[in-house]
Amino acid sequence: QVQLVESGGGLVQPGGSLRLSCIMSGSIFSIFDMGWYRRAPGKQRELVASFTKSGTTNYPVSVKGRFVISRDNAKNTVYLQMNTLKSEDTAVYYCNAKGPDYYCSGDKCYYDYWGPGTQVTVSS
Repeated sequence: QVQLVESGGGLVQPGGSLRLSCIMSGSIFSIFDMGWYRRAPGKQRELVASFTKSGTTNYPVSVKGRFVISRDNAKNTVYLQMNTLKSEDTAVYYCNAKGPDYYCSGDKCYYDYWGPGTQVTVSS
């Protein structure tokens, strides 16, 4: 069974930096598409960054140029370097792994794995 565990969240001042880590166990890390999502209070979960198994990265406009996703297949770990943090980046950040057989049927997706989340608070 795939398990994901995030770490590295915390309290940081505006303009500061944090690096999140997510380690995966239970399967072959290199065949998964990895991503980071976040959910702010009162808002829907949104994609923050993704890094496919083929090496493609993707960022929404809100974080492009400030956040960098990377992965170390030897360590089964994906990272999210967050720079120039803003108060609106405050959220619970979740690590996501999508297996090679990933698909969705209606509202349910399969071979889609999530970590428990780590809180990031940006405040002075």
